[in-house]
Amino acid sequence: MEIKNTKKPFIYYLIIVMTVVLLINTFIIPMFLKRHVTQVDYGTFLREVENGRVTTVEVQDRQIAFVIKDGQGQGSIYVTGLMDDPDLVNRLYNAGVKFGRVIPKESSPLLEFFLYWILPLVIFIALGQLLARKMQEKMGGPGGVMSFGKSNARIYVEAETGKTFADVAGQDEAKEALQEVVDFLHNPKKYEEIGAAIPKGVLLVGPPGTGKTLLARAVAGESKVPFFSISGSEFVEMFVGMGAARVRDLFNQAQKKAPCIIFIDEIDTIGKSRNSGPVSNEEREQTLNQLLTEMDGFDGRKGVVILAATNRPETLDKALLRPGRFDRRVPVELPDLKGREAILKLHARKVKLADNIDFSTIARATSGASGADLANIVNEAALRAVRMGRKYVLQEDLEESVELVIAGYQRKNAVISTKDKLIVSYHEIGHALVAAKQKHTAPVHKISIIPRTSGALGYTMQIDQDERVLMSKEEALEQITTLLGGRSAEEIVFDTVTTGAANDIEQATRLARNMVTRFGMSEEFDMMALETVNNPYLGGDSTLLVSANTSARIDEEVLKIIKSCHQKAIRILEENKDKLHELARYLLEKETITGEEFMNLLSASA
Repeated sequence: MEIKNTKKPFIYYLIIVMTVVLLINTFIIPMFLKRHVTQVDYGTFLREVENGRVTTVEVQDRQIAFVIKDGQGQGSIYVTGLMDDPDLVNRLYNAGVKFGRVIPKESSPLLEFFLYWILPLVIFIALGQLLARKMQEKMGGPGGVMSFGKSNARIYVEAETGKTFADVAGQDEAKEALQEVVDFLHNPKKYEEIGAAIPKGVLLVGPPGTGKTLLARAVAGESKVPFFSISGSEFVEMFVGMGAARVRDLFNQAQKKAPCIIFIDEIDTIGKSRNSGPVSNEEREQTLNQLLTEMDGFDGRKGVVILAATNRPETLDKALLRPGRFDRRVPVELPDLKGREAILKLHARKVKLADNIDFSTIARATSGASGADLANIVNEAALRAVRMGRKYVLQEDLEESVELVIAGYQRKNAVISTKDKLIVSYHEIGHALVAAKQKHTAPVHKISIIPRTSGALGYTMQIDQDERVLMSKEEALEQITTLLGGRSAEEIVFDTVTTGAANDIEQATRLARNMVTRFGMSEEFDMMALETVNNPYLGGDSTLLVSANTSARIDEEVLKIIKSCHQKAIRILEENKDKLHELARYLLEKETITGEEFMNLLSASA
């Protein structure tokens, strides 16, 4: 559930009070002070003056007010219109009437100040708040601009999270590290007796889609304690000081609900290093300083545990990572082969499956996939089964969904000329043939020349039998050679080159450059570090650490590797030219063949 502020802002009550005062001053008081007034003509007024019954006369701007005494000594008020009568003053003087002209009264300074200054300001602020609140509601914001100190943190109780460690697969090491937090929240006395203190903060780091948020919610579900969830971007506000106020409010709420868990997602939004750039951000730095202060100020023994998640740990401020704040870092990495299979089975529990599903094959084909990717693959397989008119998922649905995630949807209606299809066929067989004739390459699983929505006109899928953690220099060189096999086949058969190898060239160049600059696989530079990775979890962008002269030498070394692998690919294909022609014609006819078909034809033609 969400904590909502039911109190009205101060400006709301101020507007009500000001409005009531204005109404009383304008209508109510004059109504009570006003006595009964009778209107008469000017002749009646003159007669009453001559008869001596008029006691008082007030000459106003547009009328004359006068008082007539009755027989009991009581006075009644009368008014008449103002006439051009030069003798009026003499008549009143001769009749002994008290008379005078009313001096126009100036309005009250307090009333003028209210009407001309306070009221417009109040209306302006009220309208501004209303418009800002409407705009924020349209943008999905939970509150208005004037809710300065509210953290807007969402609180999930156990029944609402509904997540436990059983809902998390492929992250056994992370679950084991977090199990200690759960045990502390259940049995704090066990740790107090021995003098141990649970870490105040636990930082979950890893690539996007690996389940960091899911793990945090699972910890809360296992602990059966309130779970405060807030994103780092929700602290970032336009006004300086609001982020710090929200941090204070969040920790105040947590102290009242202890034992509990605070989860800050994307903490790098507010926790970025204060020396990260030439331009400072005062609001973000104030928010970070307040977070550091709050983490130092609360007692971890009360059962308030802070979990945070980020995929950019290298940008976090050092003060945030020191002992006493985020004491423990839990890696939530991409799952290995066993983890991918467990994740597939976990998500497949909600899907109707055929009896002969082999998740190990799908797990091997999805090396480098995150938990979110695998969940998407299972869902795409279920959608394909529905499109095909089935009520359960087959193995082919899962395999096709893997290809869909890797290469996109099939473009079955794409119009491609026979010549282009022939070139694509030779290109893909060139990849497969070069891979099959080397020792350290993964077996060919499938070859297709059906165009895909990703722009690929065909693809060759290779799947390792086992999970590979390390790559040797020989394996790297053979992988580059396989990538260049498609272009090499075009050169041999058609004596020309096409644009179809653009992606292959890009991948081969990236791998060759990494061999030289990062992996120490070059004789020229030995084990010298030439570049550093800036962000390992988000794309792996790198920065060279060398001079311009050394950079040129790196380019020469990369070119030498590419040329060597290119010549090797041509040599392999020249030695197996008859097989290249036979397999390419077969692929052109079938459009898609399995790795088993490919190997059988390759062996039969030997």
